[in-house]
Amino acid sequence: MNPAARLPPQRDPAWRQRLAACAVVLVLLWPLLQATEFKPWILLQPDSLAFSGRFLASFWPLAGGAEFLTMLARESWRTVAMATVGVALGWLLAVPLTLLSTAALSVSALSGRMARGPFWARQLVRALLIVLRSVPELVWALVFVRVVGLGPTAGVLAIALTYAGMLGKVYGEILESGEQHAAQSLLRNGAGRLQAFFHALLPTCAAELSSYTVYRWECAIRSSVVLGFVGAGGLGQQLDNSMKMFNGAEVASMLLVFMALVALADRVSAGLRKLLG
Repeated sequence: MNPAARLPPQRDPAWRQRLAACAVVLVLLWPLLQATEFKPWILLQPDSLAFSGRFLASFWPLAGGAEFLTMLARESWRTVAMATVGVALGWLLAVPLTLLSTAALSVSALSGRMARGPFWARQLVRALLIVLRSVPELVWALVFVRVVGLGPTAGVLAIALTYAGMLGKVYGEILESGEQHAAQSLLRNGAGRLQAFFHALLPTCAAELSSYTVYRWECAIRSSVVLGFVGAGGLGQQLDNSMKMFNGAEVASMLLVFMALVALADRVSAGLRKLLG
């Protein structure tokens, strides 16, 4: 056998296809960049650099007064509480909507085709989940700020509605992609839908459902800070006030606390997912 035949190829045999794919991506990306008016070179203009330099220079020294630190601790706790309560309420909404929308618990579908009434009922519930998750939590927060006033209540309600749609949609996909033989056997033998869920679907999907719920809680902490910019309370609202006053020292202190909150939520989330997995 020729030794040269055993040598690895010196050139990627699919380089033409890869180059063509990159060219197609660039062609498709160009009109998107034009539509977004993406001009990063503006950041390098002298006026932009001068303003950015002055603002960043104001970050030091960090704000550290007793009154400010007390407020920072209070608003940080309020931010975590807002995210946690919002996810909890979203979960309470998502669970029944998931049970109503998933086809894995349909009795009429056992014969091969779901009956018309249950089919359209499930479509309506799925449409509701689409509406809930398609409206960003920032928009919900703007609505609720006008309804209930400034404060964390608006943020809690905004997170609850948006995350109810997200959790309900993903919960349904997890249940329908899991093992359904046990649930179908229970339904065929006269068990109720809740019995089939608790004794068949939930045991096989509990780890994945729990892992995703914990992940959404981690995301909610980040979202709760953003909601503060529209008056939904918490650390974000204080950060918005300090930025409007160009108080770089307070902004830097709050950004550091926010990064610490995100890092802590990430570690707690990873630990819970490991425990549940």
